[in-house]
Amino acid sequence: MIIVAPKPESKPKNFKDDFWKTKDIKISIGEIDEARGVIEVPEVETQGPTPKPSITDLRSWDMKLMGRYEPFYAPFCDMCCLCTFGKCDLTNKKGACGIDVEAQQARTVLLASCIGSACHSGHSRHLVEHLIEEFGADHPIDMGLNIDIQAPIMMTVLGKKPKTLGDLKEALDYLEEQMIHLLSACHTGQEGKSIDFESKALHAGLMDNLGMEIGDIAQIAALNLPKGDENAPLIEMGVGTIDTQKPVVLCIGHNVLPGAGIMDYMDETGQEEDLEVCGICCAAIDISRYNDQAKVVGPISKQLKFVRSGVADVIVVDEQCVRTDILEEAQAKNTAVIATTDKICLGLPDLTSEDPDKIVSKLVNKEIPGAMILDPAKVGEVAVKVANILFPERATLKKLPDLDEVQKLASECTECGWCVRVCPNGQPMMDAVVKAGEGDFSTFEELYLNDVCYTCGRCEQECERDLPLMSMLAKVGEKLSKEEKFNIRAGRGPAQDVEIRRVGAPIVLGDIPGVIAFVGCSNYPNGGKEVAEMAKEFLERNYIVLTTGCGAMNIGEYRDEEGKTLYEQYGGEFDARGLVNMGSCVSNSHVVGATIKIANIFAKKPLEGNFEEIADYILNRVGACGVAWGAYSQKAAAIATGVNRWGIPVVLGPHGSKYRRLYLGRADKVDSWKVKDLRTGEVMEGEPAPEHLLYAAETKEEALPVIAKLCIRPTDTPKGRQIKLNNYMDLYKRYFGELPPDVHLFVRTEKDIPITYKKDVQAILEEVGWKPRKVAQEPSLMGMDGD
Repeated sequence: MIIVAPKPESKPKNFKDDFWKTKDIKISIGEIDEARGVIEVPEVETQGPTPKPSITDLRSWDMKLMGRYEPFYAPFCDMCCLCTFGKCDLTNKKGACGIDVEAQQARTVLLASCIGSACHSGHSRHLVEHLIEEFGADHPIDMGLNIDIQAPIMMTVLGKKPKTLGDLKEALDYLEEQMIHLLSACHTGQEGKSIDFESKALHAGLMDNLGMEIGDIAQIAALNLPKGDENAPLIEMGVGTIDTQKPVVLCIGHNVLPGAGIMDYMDETGQEEDLEVCGICCAAIDISRYNDQAKVVGPISKQLKFVRSGVADVIVVDEQCVRTDILEEAQAKNTAVIATTDKICLGLPDLTSEDPDKIVSKLVNKEIPGAMILDPAKVGEVAVKVANILFPERATLKKLPDLDEVQKLASECTECGWCVRVCPNGQPMMDAVVKAGEGDFSTFEELYLNDVCYTCGRCEQECERDLPLMSMLAKVGEKLSKEEKFNIRAGRGPAQDVEIRRVGAPIVLGDIPGVIAFVGCSNYPNGGKEVAEMAKEFLERNYIVLTTGCGAMNIGEYRDEEGKTLYEQYGGEFDARGLVNMGSCVSNSHVVGATIKIANIFAKKPLEGNFEEIADYILNRVGACGVAWGAYSQKAAAIATGVNRWGIPVVLGPHGSKYRRLYLGRADKVDSWKVKDLRTGEVMEGEPAPEHLLYAAETKEEALPVIAKLCIRPTDTPKGRQIKLNNYMDLYKRYFGELPPDVHLFVRTEKDIPITYKKDVQAILEEVGWKPRKVAQEPSLMGMDGD
């Protein structure tokens, strides 16, 4: 496009800042051709109203969400201890700064979301900076032939498509700018209203989603991880897959770079068959995406048990979800520790610039308790060399106390009961110990299997006899651990555009009843098996099941009667009955990305700078639901909050209420469910679909029907609504013995009634005085309330 340059004497009009926003103008400066006196400006894609939105640019959307899904606060603590005015008891009173308990709970949610978002974006900053240094800023972002929409979150939020690693730095700069403003709002004497703390928390969650996408795109493009591969290889998982007759290097955390450095050094030196490299938490998933010879020990719940077992000769920690006493635990087993990022230094000397052999000498001779090495390549060399030297020396340390000693220790129990009182899930640790003292280890075995006890260690700290309860549990489970041999599909990355094109219509119309993502941590009320059981339930009902992180690992620990895991029973394609392991925590961005792609590919909604329209479409038309059954970290809080802003509901486990806030809808408030039909312009009565945005269920039995219900959307066709209602009613009846009392709310016309329940539903409809209602063709929250 050619624009004639203005004459030198002309002056630009002095427009106010608001002019550029209201007129939706984007300026792009090209090259000046002095000979012709013209400016050549390259064509740019049409932008929506909110590219690079500030904290308040999407506030109106947040208010719409909270007008329908009111924040419900469950104060985990009524005190505020953030400044020297306090402690302030906010029970029915205000703090010294004037804040009330509701605003304080919302401020705590914002703080948690900021912490979680900072973890993912800090992780991504490490990745991007290192990968640019290694591969160059011009390294292309290539997600494969079947993925053209490579960064749907970035395109929607920033208004542009990244083409190189260097482009990701602009996104990080924007993200970090927003995070500074968000965190500053938590300061004493800043924001005072809970509703605006919530809006800011939603913005922090959105930044978290963006940060995750930046990180996973960077590592996929530069490290050649699977690119939407539905046939990603099966990876060995479980303690029993680790060959303890070889030196063992254990990676714990989330950053793939140190583990990749270890695998590279082994390959370069021909030692790939001589050592075992394994991982716990998301580092395990990402290392196995990088090299399928790496093994997955399991989720975070395995951490203390595996470290106590003494199997690892070297422990390499990077960032996030690492026990803060890891150095102390490792030293008790003479295991060397290498810290690899500035997030976890552990008081260790920084030896990054030291000669690798000198570092090895200091570690094996116990001159230092561990080392901090910030160069992934040097980490690889040092870890392998140290493991080879320590392995023969540590043979006796790879054994736990024998069962006779466990029985002797258990016999010292005074039955004070404190171990049960402090257990987050009230598990019967005292009964296990008492029985073990009598030579019966069955209750210990029940606690060990499926990580029913996820080894937080609280019981051990409270024991008045100082019994090493976690070591005792690990010993009893030692025999069982040898049977822990599973297969998990390597993280495949995002859904391919061609897959979205195939399933977009069935999802929006309801023929595929929903997309359900099992994510989050392993803070489960009854062990990880419940996650696998829930996933299997929905797979059998033709849902698309997505998973990431610890949830993906727990699903892989479930075997059927034939000894097959769910990954071996179901394919990895993004389609009905597909079990899609997208990858690690940062791969949660692809869950949101898939719903964004549906809006773009199926509905032709433009992405660039068009957040509200995309989120509105997802809320009203895309039957998706997240399940964070064991969420415990601030990262999980940030992920869920960001997902909520896109209009996707999330179901938490019983511990989720400790996040202090839920987003609950009120089906009885009819006006809050009104929608506008964009096709006719008419504002009409809607339905509670989805009924909640953030919901905490007490049991698996409560969660299953709720998850099915939260996949209902106003755009379901009669056939699609029948399918969804049939699943909801069937699950509710199975676990509660009757049909759900609110089924009439989701029957728009008689065509919606599932055939198998037709008579029963008609009786309910007659009893409540139900009448058919008009169905919006293009339901939306936009264009209402003076928009």
